[in-house]
Amino acid sequence: MSSGCKFAGISDELPLSEILIGERIKMTSYNYKEGKKRILDILNAKLEVKEKEIPNDENFTYSNGYYGWITAVFVDIRESSKIFSLDNKEKTSKIIRSFTSEVIEILRDNDKMREIGIRGDCVYAIYSSPKISDIVEYCDRAYYINTFINMLNKLLDTKGYRNIDVGIGISTAKELVVKAGRKDTGINNKVWIGDAVTKASNLSSIGSKNDKKRICMSTITYSNIIDSCIEKNGEKSKGWFKYYKDEDYGPYYNCSIIKTQFDEWIDNGMV
Repeated sequence: MSSGCKFAGISDELPLSEILIGERIKMTSYNYKEGKKRILDILNAKLEVKEKEIPNDENFTYSNGYYGWITAVFVDIRESSKIFSLDNKEKTSKIIRSFTSEVIEILRDNDKMREIGIRGDCVYAIYSSPKISDIVEYCDRAYYINTFINMLNKLLDTKGYRNIDVGIGISTAKELVVKAGRKDTGINNKVWIGDAVTKASNLSSIGSKNDKKRICMSTITYSNIIDSCIEKNGEKSKGWFKYYKDEDYGPYYNCSIIKTQFDEWIDNGMV
């Protein structure tokens, strides 16, 4: 009889080459009494929350927090499981790297950026946005990303790779931001408590779905940028946005604005 390990619900035995024979198991040790003391220290400590523009990382401590306007932009690959399941792992890696590299390049260069990163198949950036002009700029970056996806797909075509599509979520709100983690370990990060980050992430998950356009923005974002659109492009720009109300995520505006000169360059062969 085989001594191989089995997982519940899986009939195949774990291959012998993947079984660690004779390895000593290290058990976890947690000093819960010291843990209680640390929690009480946090709960009893004074915490100052400042209502002002969200600052850079060096201004955050474990005894303060900030409450201010931010805008989050999330770019999520549609049906990424189909890309990740490709048999050609080299091809998959190149597609993902091409996507993340240039989306980060478009999002990163701004002195009001407070966080940028990758979550699975999604690239995101979070910015301080105390002025309407800030929000207009961040939306402009989303228009560049929307156009970039057209360029990427044409380049993927030349290699015989499958095309990708994305959802781009943008949301603006006032959020509480605190530094969280384990003090004196170097393991910490900012936690964004409010509507903007969550909503941008959710909106990115519905962009391009059901024949909708890639960019989905919150109603607050829309209300802050529409006057600028009208000023630059006239009343016709109102027609670029369509209002939706999602059962799960609430109201938002959908559009597919592109950067015209960039898009014409793509159509003309990118030379």
